Amino acid sequence: MSVDEALRMVLLLPEVDQRQHGKDIGFRVRDKAFAYLCAPDLTMLVKASREDTAALVEDDPRAYKKARASGRIGWVQVRLRKAHEDELGDLITEAWRMTAPPLIVARADLPLC
Repeated sequence: MSVDEALRMVLLLPEVDQRQHGKDIGFRVRDKAFAYLCAPDLTMLVKASREDTAALVEDDPRAYKKARASGRIGWVQVRLRKAHEDELGDLITEAWRMTAPPLIVARADLPLC
């Protein structure tokens, strides 16, 4: 998976803003972050439930690593070169769904994860 492919996945989602955050690019919906891209390192941080994070890390520790957690929400680090496109697409979409206001999610024409 390339940086350009990951960017394309994120920017296809409704109402996503892209902001520079140090060396990273942060992605937000209605001013709430759901993903960060570190292009030089070829990694992403993506918001995920603790359960999803644990499952991803257990299934493919070369591609996924637990980054941090707070409450029921955590962040998973994704190594883009090791990640599968479909799995990363689902992860990014679910992170957006967890972050976007319900009305925006209801209006979005996105496949269910």
